[in-house]
Amino acid sequence: MAGRPRSRARRAEGAGEGGEGTAPRPPADPEAAAREVCLRLLALSPKTRAQLAEALARKDIPDEVSEQVLGRFTEVGLIDDEAFAQAWVRSRHTGKGLAPRALSAELRRRGVADETIKEAVAELQPEDLEEAARDLVSRKLHTMRSLDHEKRVRRLVGMLARKGYSPGLAYRVVKDVLADASADTDEPDFSDD
Repeated sequence: MAGRPRSRARRAEGAGEGGEGTAPRPPADPEAAAREVCLRLLALSPKTRAQLAEALARKDIPDEVSEQVLGRFTEVGLIDDEAFAQAWVRSRHTGKGLAPRALSAELRRRGVADETIKEAVAELQPEDLEEAARDLVSRKLHTMRSLDHEKRVRRLVGMLARKGYSPGLAYRVVKDVLADASADTDEPDFSDD
């Protein structure tokens, strides 16, 4: 029964520190733990410096160690909020059709600085925004054939607003797409109402 004394010994070791009801102990080597947390998270997907700082705080890594590790990761290019913001804007605009307002809100929630956000969303050209809005409206319009004109307009403009488009652009695009759709299907044109 050599196994039994060993398990009692292990229980006795853990009974003092870190047992039930005590606060979690900080890692023995906080710098190594911080590096490991950051590398594990970055291997899953790109992260902002603020997201990594939050993760380190949840793991009880001291602030000064977090700043040191995050600083080093930034120096070597593993953390780059500017590149993250630019890639985020391209991806979410192309994939989801999001406009600058919605993209800015998402980046802000991820801890990206306002100036970095401004630079990233400034890369979107007005013609790209209009094209994306037209595409969104055209795709959605096919599901609204049974609705009257006012409901279509309201729902389509609302969809664009939720995606961060300005009211002026949203109304103009919806009006144009509905006019084109009514011309294609010989429906009455309500676009001037």
